[in-house]
Amino acid sequence: MNFVDFLLRDIDPKVIEWIKTNKSTGISQNVFIKDLISNAINEKKKLNNEKSTVINNNYKNFPFTFIDLFAGIGGFRSALTFLGGKCVYTNEWNKYALSTYKHWYGSEETTSEDIRTIDHSSIPSHDVLCAGFPCQPFSLAGVSKKNSLGRKHGFDDLEQGNLFDCILKIIDAKKPPILFLENVKNLKSHDKGNTWKYIKNSISDRGYEIFSSIIDASNWVPQHRERIFIVCFDKSIFANNRKIQFCFPSAPSQRKYNLNYVLEKNPNKKYMLSDKLWRYLQDYAAKHKAKGNGFGYGLADKKGITRTMSARYHKDGAEILIKQDGWENPRRLTPNEAKYLMGFDDKYALCFGHKNGFPQIVSDTQAYKQFGNSVVPLVIEEIMQNIITEIVRYKLESKLNFI
Repeated sequence: MNFVDFLLRDIDPKVIEWIKTNKSTGISQNVFIKDLISNAINEKKKLNNEKSTVINNNYKNFPFTFIDLFAGIGGFRSALTFLGGKCVYTNEWNKYALSTYKHWYGSEETTSEDIRTIDHSSIPSHDVLCAGFPCQPFSLAGVSKKNSLGRKHGFDDLEQGNLFDCILKIIDAKKPPILFLENVKNLKSHDKGNTWKYIKNSISDRGYEIFSSIIDASNWVPQHRERIFIVCFDKSIFANNRKIQFCFPSAPSQRKYNLNYVLEKNPNKKYMLSDKLWRYLQDYAAKHKAKGNGFGYGLADKKGITRTMSARYHKDGAEILIKQDGWENPRRLTPNEAKYLMGFDDKYALCFGHKNGFPQIVSDTQAYKQFGNSVVPLVIEEIMQNIITEIVRYKLESKLNFI
């Protein structure tokens, strides 16, 4: 039945009384009701248009709180603060990483306490739990090394393997609406899929809907760096009479900057490899090539992307070497170049009052380790924007339910 052809007997008597009270003199009941319905439809269209406009926004300065676990040097902190988030708690055990973190972002709500022994209920309530939990127990390189040393890996790693359970304890204590986790690409295939099965079941059993994707940071920075990102929504909030519509971001049409932008014009010559180290790397590569292996150094194409920067980069720089014009041997990246290769853009530094980018306050060795262990903030920012999109969509849909 078309809405203009309704009958008054189909309407609740209380509504008819309300119509009689509010209808202007000289207007029929049918015309009055038609006008009410037409106005309601137009209002809903208007709200839907506003909803579309809001959801397509970048949500800069959208207010939310988050905690930063296994924080490193703040790849999550940089991106989420830039988008308007407020960090209410940070935990990082490495004293050098914590030193950089405090200098870059401030020391408020920052602790190096053992996350396995703290009172998890004492952590402030928050909207988003962020954690790039230790990846060494699950990474291909980490597993290979532990196997060669006869040591346990994965959740059997006594030092780092049980740290995921600390996240679960915090979830149990605080029940954050959203989880935002990161780890190595190998997480899903580790231990024939049993590791991922445990993680997925543990989170799902706590009432979260799980989204995961392996994303290569090379779409944002000139570095091949694949990581798995896991985003989880509390179904009791976000799936209450609605479908969660979160999706991971598509690759941008253009990379933020290329390798030439990252490289310094006049780097210090101390970063050039010594004759002895350069000869060793060449011999090592030749030996493995003869065996049919792919091991060896990587000379970066200045117009392309580099290999993945690892925490061992400080040892010889083998995975990312730069051919410097006029230099006899190739060189390592400088720590400042490594910073930009990892996506620690100056726009994040400005959020914390650093006008000339994030400063280096530790040794080169520690700086390389920190960057090699970090997440790429530019990727985190894109994913968080899509998380905020879903938050706003949920809030708007909740407000529109009465129409």
